[in-house]
Amino acid sequence: MNHTEYYHDKIAVITGAGGTLCSALARGLAAHGAKIALLGRTAASLETVAAQITDAGGAALPVACDVTDTDAVTRACETIETQLGPVDFLLNGAGGNQPDAITTSVAFTPDELLSSPPPPPPGTTALRGFFNLDLRRFEDVVKINTLGTVIPSQIFGRRMAGRARGSILNFASMNSTRPLTRVAAYAMAKAGIVNFTQWLSVYLAPAHIRVNAVAPGFFLNDKNRKILLDPATPDGLSARGRNVMHHTPAARFGAPDELLGAVLWLLNDEQAAFVTGQTIAVDGGFLAHSGI
Repeated sequence: MNHTEYYHDKIAVITGAGGTLCSALARGLAAHGAKIALLGRTAASLETVAAQITDAGGAALPVACDVTDTDAVTRACETIETQLGPVDFLLNGAGGNQPDAITTSVAFTPDELLSSPPPPPPGTTALRGFFNLDLRRFEDVVKINTLGTVIPSQIFGRRMAGRARGSILNFASMNSTRPLTRVAAYAMAKAGIVNFTQWLSVYLAPAHIRVNAVAPGFFLNDKNRKILLDPATPDGLSARGRNVMHHTPAARFGAPDELLGAVLWLLNDEQAAFVTGQTIAVDGGFLAHSGI
């Protein structure tokens, strides 16, 4: 059975569905016949993606929802199963970082000790080291990237367990196994996603639910373009973007549609029935490159 036959009329819930990668996955799954429930905080973004899917002949239901709010996710689940039907797949794509949870330097310098312990005002370019990070923003990043996966897994996973079928796909990161500089909160949270994926896969195995993760490499999106690109340089890259290229054997950034193949395979119970607890990197070789 090919993907289109397999996914026809199956129900997929995608959180973070207004983002670059997850919106591409939503369109890709819909093109193979799945009905897509789009979850995210920004209704306008979800409605745009839903319109793209329906205009192409697919089925999509946008549901604005904070995935760190148990009651909100519960209501979303009830709406989805009432309007679309029992959920077959959950893709936990919600996550992200915050500028004020990122250090301004890659390593400690003595100047950091001259800064007052309270964090610099939000959005400023003042020195922001580990010792004066805003822990409220740090906590926000950890929360969306961890509980934002745990809570939907509880709510939708409970329904799947009652039917003894389903598949959950989490979103890890390059940071999960190789923490990048400056992003301590994000790296810590994404490392936890790999561990949680393994734990949950074992726990839900008796319910015939597979749990896996994808770890996207560097795919350009609206948030990281200004970090990785610099139109004023000859190659169009920032120093950080150039460093990424030096460590990516494919020597380019990924295109959003290039994540779809791994996702279609991992969710497919006919092709990946014996695959659970795994994290699949889609990274142009980034994790394979030692840098030497």
